[in-house]
Amino acid sequence: MEKELDQKTIKEIEKQLLVQRKQVMDDLADLSRKDNHEADNMSAKFPEYGDKPDENAQEISDYSTNILTEKVLEKSLEDINSTLNRISKGTYGVCKYCGNTIAAKRLLARPTASSCISCKTELQENE
Repeated sequence: MEKELDQKTIKEIEKQLLVQRKQVMDDLADLSRKDNHEADNMSAKFPEYGDKPDENAQEISDYSTNILTEKVLEKSLEDINSTLNRISKGTYGVCKYCGNTIAAKRLLARPTASSCISCKTELQENE
């Protein structure tokens, strides 16, 4: 059985995740605009640089980058919220696949991990 994290360490991780969540939300707000047609009511802003062909090309390039960045930030926010939920429910540090304890070393390296190394490795090998 793997070593579990103590409550003090879990509280510190929770504090760090709350700071990260605020940063991700701020980054998303800078990158996105309200859009009632999207599931999360947000979509990437389309930059407006001008009417010249090179400006239009740059707008499209930057918009494509913004969409990808927005998806990464949304996934990060989802992982952080899921982890904070597990902390509040007292299930943080338990593998969602096998129910075993996730190694403290793994949680310290990747606080949003929801699976143990064995399950994660098995999942990646089967992809």
